[in-house]
Amino acid sequence: MEYTISEVADKFNISIPTIRYYDKLGLLPLLKRNKGNVRTFSEADFDFLRMIEILKITGMELKDIRRYFYWCYLGNSTLKKRYDMFLERKKQAEEQINALKKSLQMIEYKCEYYKLANELGTTDHPSLEDICKPVEI
Repeated sequence: MEYTISEVADKFNISIPTIRYYDKLGLLPLLKRNKGNVRTFSEADFDFLRMIEILKITGMELKDIRRYFYWCYLGNSTLKKRYDMFLERKKQAEEQINALKKSLQMIEYKCEYYKLANELGTTDHPSLEDICKPVEI
């Protein structure tokens, strides 16, 4: 089945200019064009878009994503490079998760603090400090 660029943009919540940019950078190597030179997308292109978005979330730059796709194209001779790359991505993702967990703890503390402050009608109440202990970051 083939999809239009607008269908893909809707499906992945990515802007059409961003998809065109990915294509321009060579990040969608299997992308085809119809007789009118209009991009047509297949399920295989979806896999590339998913991987791009996943790697971007970990902070990977588009040039490095392009390098990864090139390594895939080169085949088995780049397996070690790809493995090392994913180990680094895993490390980055774990660091992001830990930072988000710490941030969430502080947000939860502030929610509880302000919930009680609202109930008391003030932030100048001694019981607030006894009830809500701030989280160390």
